[in-house]
Formats: sequence, C-alpha cells, structure tokens
Amino acid sequence: MISEIKTENLEATIHKLVSFGTRHTLSETKSKTKGMGAAQQWVKNEFDKASLESGGRLTTTIDYFTAKADGKRIPADSYIGNVMATLKGTDPTDDRVLIISGHLDSRVTDVMNVKSNAPGANDDGSGVAALIELAKVMSKRSFPATIIFVAVTGEEQGLIGARYLAEKAKASNWNIIAMLNNDMIGNSLSSGTNLRDNTQVRVFSETIPYLETEEDAKMRKAISRDNDSPSRLLARYIKTTTEQYVDQLTVKLVYRNDRFLRGGDHTPFSQNGFTAVRLCEMNENFDHQHQDLRTENNVVYGDLPEFMDFEYLRKNTCANLATLANLASSPKTPVNVGIEVKKLSNSSTLIWSAPEKAPYGYQILMRETVSSHWEKTFFTKETQIEIPYSKDNYFFAVQTVDALGHTSLPVFPIPIR
Repeated sequence: MISEIKTENLEATIHKLVSFGTRHTLSETKSKTKGMGAAQQWVKNEFDKASLESGGRLTTTIDYFTAKADGKRIPADSYIGNVMATLKGTDPTDDRVLIISGHLDSRVTDVMNVKSNAPGANDDGSGVAALIELAKVMSKRSFPATIIFVAVTGEEQGLIGARYLAEKAKASNWNIIAMLNNDMIGNSLSSGTNLRDNTQVRVFSETIPYLETEEDAKMRKAISRDNDSPSRLLARYIKTTTEQYVDQLTVKLVYRNDRFLRGGDHTPFSQNGFTAVRLCEMNENFDHQHQDLRTENNVVYGDLPEFMDFEYLRKNTCANLATLANLASSPKTPVNVGIEVKKLSNSSTLIWSAPEKAPYGYQILMRETVSSHWEKTFFTKETQIEIPYSKDNYFFAVQTVDALGHTSLPVFPIPIR
C-alpha cells in the first residue's frame, strides 16, 4: 500500500483544491466551480470513485449541520458540513473505529474574509489530499475495524466541524480508538530561519486527558504516568510504525497537545474523551500561512502550491497509512493489564487477560524512565511474564499481536497487590 501512494496524485489534488478560489467555511455554496460548496462536492466525488473499488464497503456522505451564530467567527446561523467516507470493518463483532481528518476550509489574513482567494494549498489542502489518497488505496483492502476519512469544515472558524463530529461520536457511543488529525503536512521550509527538513514530522499529544477523573489523577500521580496518557501511547505507536515502514522519515514526539497556544481538530476529540493526536510538518512557513495573496519587497505571500514539498507530503501520507492499516488489522487490546507490587523485587511481573478473541500473542514494551520512546520488546503467548528489570527504573506496556505482526495500541499497567 505504501508503494501505491503517489506524489503526482497528491500534487494534482492540491491544484484542484486551490482551483476553487476560496474554501472559506462561509463562502459560496451554489457555484459548481468556486467556493466551499463546489469543493465539498468534488471531495465527495473523489470518495465515490474510491467506493467503486471497495465492494460496497466504502460509503460516502456530506454530513450537514447548522453552526450556531457565536458573535465571533460565525456571524449568523450557517449550514455547513463535513465530507466523510466510511470504510466499514469486515468483522461484525469489532466495533472499533479509527478516524483520520484534514480540514477542507481555508482563509486569508482576515479570518472573516469570505471573498478573497484563499488557496489553502498546505493549510490544509495537504491533509485533505492525504486522506483522499488514503481512501483510494485502502478501500481496495479489508480491515476488521472501521476507518473514517473526513474532510472537516470550520477549523479556521473555531474547530466547528470537528467539534460537531466529536460530540456526535460521543453521543452515539462510537468506540474510537484513535483519531489522527493531519493539519499542514506538506511544507518543509521554515520562514525566518530558512531551515529545510523533509525527514521529520511532528506528532503532538496531550499530557493529561481532558476528562481525567479524580481517581484517574490519583493513579497517574501514584505510578508516574504523566508521559503515558492514551494519546502519548498512540503517538509512540505512530513513531514505531512509521519508522518501520516509511523510508527517510522520523517522527518527533512533541509533548504538548498542539503548538504553543494554538489548536487543531484533534482537540475536540480529546475534550470528548477520545485518543487523538495531531500530525504537523516540522517547520511552518508563516509567509504562506493565513496570508493575503500579495508580493511585498520581492517576497511572495500566500498559501500556494509552488511553496509545497510534495515528496514530503507523500512520506507523511505514508506515515498515516502505516498507522491506520496496522491498527485496523490488529487484535483488540489486552484487558486488566497490571503489574505486581506484592513484594520488593528487582524483576517485574506483568499480568493481563486476553480480549474476547485470543490473539496470536503479546508484546511487552519497555523503556527506561529517562527515555521518551520504547527501547526493548519481549514476546510471549502467555498472559503473564516475569522480566528481569526493575519497575523502579523502567516503564512497561502490553499490546496484542496477530500472526502477521499487526500490533494493538499498548496498555499501560496498573498496580496489582
């Protein structure tokens, strides 16, 4: 599947998205060639093409809703929508859902300017291009779990489309195990410093879950789990999987929910209790982000395709594919994962239970307390293991694995007395 992700396809999609002039959330909806309405229909048509090769498993829709006036970025009640393609899982007993998103809307300097051209090539045409390409490639295959590809609307107006979808998912009890938000993954040159880097991508993840209870907080502090929230475990999974499958790309784990005092479409999912992260390019170029199209002092401003790195976009798209495909193919996670604390010992004993469908085996992950990423693994077919390493000096997690090597998300152990 990695080899089927093509740079030229991603570039063609970006140019098509730019051709709609502006994709401002509140822009034209009646035209067939300009504005948000035309862009939404085109994205849905691309999903429809992918559906033809899915054996009926990929279904598409534009999920419309009314965004209420807020006196800020939504001046009046507005009818907007998210473009969605759902690749139904093949296992009727598996209710797991994975979501990948990019935001379709664009903007210029004034976030309320609905008329001026706002190309949005990288922000966030890059994320939308990635999920369209992924839908086309992955819809030809089967996965036990369900994958939803969604081009959300209203990110620039306050994460409106993502919040609507996250609240809908929570109200409907969707079992979302991972949400990957791709926002600006196609630029490799930074403004100001002129640093160029197309070999690294950032993954942002929250430290403390938004919906942490008082009991959860007590346990987190007791076992020093501050760097092992569900989102952090997902971020490490992305790093492991990406660096296994994608050449010349390293995942940088950034220990904050998003950039400094900024946000993205994963945040409403985190706020509703789901495990969510943001993928973002290593270097942002602010000459080509949220800018009116213009030339000043021989500097061209604006989010145009000519300032993107499409090979970098391809690699970041492949990082998403590797993560989604492995997670959607994996067994369900182990349950009741614990670590024995009955006595003092320089070894560590982990115990857990199998999910309802027993997997091929289990993988125990280990790292020193000073390390940010897993350093060593152990394999077993049992539901208990004693490891000759002290829990004082190491962190552990347990994941299931199938016969082909697809691994579930890791589960951090709690004390067993």
